[in-house]
Amino acid sequence: MEGLIKGLIDVALGHDENRNEDPGPRDQEEQSRSTWAQVVSGEEQDENGSDRPHGSKQSHWNRQEQSHLGRAEWDNVDSEPSRRPHKAAHEGYERNDDDGRHGYNQNYSSRKDEEENKDGWETVGKRPPRQQPHKIQMGQWNGYKRPSTEQEYSDEAEVGAKIEPSEEELSDLSQACSKIWELDLNRLVPGKDYEIDCGGGKKVYQKEDLAEGSLFTWLSEDIFRRPTFSRFCSLLDNYNPNEGCKEVITSEEKQEQAAFIEEISRTAPIKYLHKYLSRKGILSESYQDFKRTLTTLWFDLYGRGGTSASSSAFEHVFVGEIKQRGEDEVSGFHNWLQFYLEEAKGRVDYQGHIFPRRRGQTPDSETQLLTIQFEWNGVLKAVSSTLVGVSPEFEIALYTLCFFMGGEDNHIGLGPYQVNIKCYRFGDRIGSVFPMAEC
Repeated sequence: MEGLIKGLIDVALGHDENRNEDPGPRDQEEQSRSTWAQVVSGEEQDENGSDRPHGSKQSHWNRQEQSHLGRAEWDNVDSEPSRRPHKAAHEGYERNDDDGRHGYNQNYSSRKDEEENKDGWETVGKRPPRQQPHKIQMGQWNGYKRPSTEQEYSDEAEVGAKIEPSEEELSDLSQACSKIWELDLNRLVPGKDYEIDCGGGKKVYQKEDLAEGSLFTWLSEDIFRRPTFSRFCSLLDNYNPNEGCKEVITSEEKQEQAAFIEEISRTAPIKYLHKYLSRKGILSESYQDFKRTLTTLWFDLYGRGGTSASSSAFEHVFVGEIKQRGEDEVSGFHNWLQFYLEEAKGRVDYQGHIFPRRRGQTPDSETQLLTIQFEWNGVLKAVSSTLVGVSPEFEIALYTLCFFMGGEDNHIGLGPYQVNIKCYRFGDRIGSVFPMAEC
């Protein structure tokens, strides 16, 4: 009897101890292959190398395969704001009318055996909550396909003398960019219009996921009713993200482009841009010629990755592309709206922010210039930078001004941020342009 009791005790104690053994830490000190990555510069890592291979590739969308990423899928973003959103696990949007916010809901998996059994025991290691679908107001998007002359637009921005560049601004690119920041009346306010959770910080060569949940906690659904935001989002599904895939732009998509340019041309940042470039003699005073220049600069196709007509400035900078030479890697993809929508559909996996070189500058929910790491469709973007909450017209104006008036490095001030706008050219086209936090 004594032996039996001792054996039972040994079994009980021994099994509990072994169950909690740590499998051992991973080696986190792998050397980055990119010097730009080491200094958290952003695009050089995107353009020249990736720190790790991707997971399983997914088939990508095109306009003929609406089942993968069609307008119907844009009906679903998730619901109910939460303080700590968990990562998306589905593709699709759905509308929630409770509080007017898009957010990440914390409803648990439907697999009851992983949460709670009939005896009231809670299972250790629950699955994280998943997003609940949430519809976006997108009924007007089909109207954007009509000829631009048949569409309705916002009233012209009444800004008067504010759009006239001063002599100081004409002689100092940084001051001009700062003025565009001031003129961005559509810029969102953190905590009022949206909330982010930056999660854990990491060095760029660290590969583990240090974000427990999604970057965006919630976003006001009113944002998608703003004309420039809505028209911008309607353009995002016009592209195949495979870098070597030749793009086919339909007549309807060209009308969407023209309507977007017409809409943003009524805003203060774009009006200021025109005044600035015409005063400097870069462009004529004709506003119609100016709008045609914007359309050509951002939407005309050019070759990238060895395939003609496979890319454009808009696709690369705002939508993103996936290189498929050697290890797959994400290049471009510097727009926060695209990030939000792809994260809501489960295609983006946010993995944490990149530590700044200078201590004491850790980002928080108020930060609007972020350097982050994420995966898109299972492909790593080791380091990326984005301006969160800014309007589409602001980014078009800022990047266009730096393209015409600046160089590869453009050290400027945007509100509280010291920024380097990196601008790479493909001849007379924008190859890539993105913000980098100054250290």
